Amino acid sequence: MRNFQSVKNYPFKSAKTLAGRRILIGVTGSIAAVKTPLLVSELIKSGADVRCIITESASQFVSPLSLATLSRNRCYQDKDQWDPIETKPLHIALAEWAEIIVIAPLSASSLARWVNGLAEGLLTSVLLASEIPVIAAAAMNTAMWENIAIKRNWELLEHNLRVLKLPPTQGLLACDRIGDGRMISNDVIQLAIESSLIVKDKNNFLNFDWKGQRLLVTSGATRESLDPAREITNKSSGLMGLLIAQAARFRGAEVDLIQGYLQLPFSLQEGINNYPGLTADQMRSHIENLQSSANAIAMAAAVSDVKRKGVLPNEKVAKSTFIEAIGSELELVPDLLSEITSKRKSNQIILGFSALTGDDNEIKTEGEKKRVLKGCDLLMANPIDRPHQGFQANFNGGFLLGPNGMAVNIPALSKLSLAHKLLDEIIKLKCKFPTT
Repeated sequence: MRNFQSVKNYPFKSAKTLAGRRILIGVTGSIAAVKTPLLVSELIKSGADVRCIITESASQFVSPLSLATLSRNRCYQDKDQWDPIETKPLHIALAEWAEIIVIAPLSASSLARWVNGLAEGLLTSVLLASEIPVIAAAAMNTAMWENIAIKRNWELLEHNLRVLKLPPTQGLLACDRIGDGRMISNDVIQLAIESSLIVKDKNNFLNFDWKGQRLLVTSGATRESLDPAREITNKSSGLMGLLIAQAARFRGAEVDLIQGYLQLPFSLQEGINNYPGLTADQMRSHIENLQSSANAIAMAAAVSDVKRKGVLPNEKVAKSTFIEAIGSELELVPDLLSEITSKRKSNQIILGFSALTGDDNEIKTEGEKKRVLKGCDLLMANPIDRPHQGFQANFNGGFLLGPNGMAVNIPALSKLSLAHKLLDEIIKLKCKFPTT
């Protein structure tokens, strides 16, 4: 898959949704620990209050001083657990201080101690004493990850509704083996932190209401070539669709993402099934293959409106004759949203998007017309002519339109918060239909 990503200043990085949040980072004995200081640095840049705990084995890979310097707080070690200067047992104090705990990386040994209730060392003691969400980002050698004992321990976390499990991904490991075992990217971990803080309830339990469901998402801009040098596309970064996909995955869904061109780091896509849909025809082909297995579909891609007819010529059109040569050769691309609604299976919920301009009444009226015309259950009509929201922005809002006159006015929210609201509405609507 080709990677056309604008990595340096992508929208997600500047949302500042973690400002003031108390995050406790646990670092255990895996070579992936060398990535954790960068995660700490990014969290500090986002305005979070970060403290770190490092195990003795992890300190062989990364310095406690580095973590302390980057977090602007003391880095705690096992030797600090019963320090007489502490006025309260340290593992209790840290468990009560944090809003969320992130174990990155989580090694096989630390996983075993945690799930078997062995309070050996400061970090495991904190985990056993905590009553807050925990994000567990595992990392280890492929053979270890596939070992039946590790699989059993990992599955034990399934029963803890305060734990979001982030299994390792495939890649080149420190042992030169290619396979599952590489810790998921810091970008996804940061996204998981934000997501967990959004969905946790008053008892700090996470929301896994999408477990057992399969979601198909389209995202990003498609591009249609006019000649070997020119193409038609649009301003979509793909962030909204990608965040819907990851938010659903964090809530337990199996997710298929058909992606056009994304102006985002490839690392943000880790953990979900990716299919390249760089043109309308490519996207259409993947939809045809994947639609039947989906319980719900979110059509967030910005598909180009026109394309050149027939087979693309090999020669570049001269600028002086471009209008004349191309103008009569354009045709509308297929209406993908209308096509999938006509082929929907029973109890399949379809969410569409419509980028509109105008005042609230115009947005709502035009959006409802499109929802009815295209036959989708829900349609998010979002204005793109307002500052700081819409294309290539961190925020989005508008009207969520649905059956029986449903018209929910959603003020501009972070796109991740909006993604969760949309997932909430899909689940609510799905529960109203009988299961087949």
